Amino acid sequence: MTRYVLRADGGARGNPGPAAAGFVLENGSGAVVTSGGRCLGSTTNNVAEYEALIWGLETAASLGADEVDVFADSQLVVRQVEGAYKVKHANMKPLYLRVMELLRGFERWSIAHVLREHNAAADALVNEALDTGEQAGDAPWPVETDRMTLF
Repeated sequence: MTRYVLRADGGARGNPGPAAAGFVLENGSGAVVTSGGRCLGSTTNNVAEYEALIWGLETAASLGADEVDVFADSQLVVRQVEGAYKVKHANMKPLYLRVMELLRGFERWSIAHVLREHNAAADALVNEALDTGEQAGDAPWPVETDRMTLF
């Protein structure tokens, strides 16, 4: 079994405004396997949070993960994925559906809300991408999944 811990974060400066997605993928020992931060153009904070989660889940799947434990500081996204909140906004539904599709590919998964200070590495990648306008970390952005054209 290959288990990863995914720390995902997204952010927008303004809402909507310049936005970025970031994630850190750790192995079972807590060592960073890969990470990434990428600008998304102008979008909302919630879209950026979903984009970060999707990017991290796609990366974990591409590395052969069987299990993934997700930690995110977006209470909205976590509660929607858990099923506690409904996804009402039309632009969010495709992102939510993609997350659920990806999660079905793992034998086991969990998701938990954490405070921003417990998600500092992913948050730093979001800010680095926004500050520099360039990709941060070493994880490639999946070119074939340019979801931003949905919005």
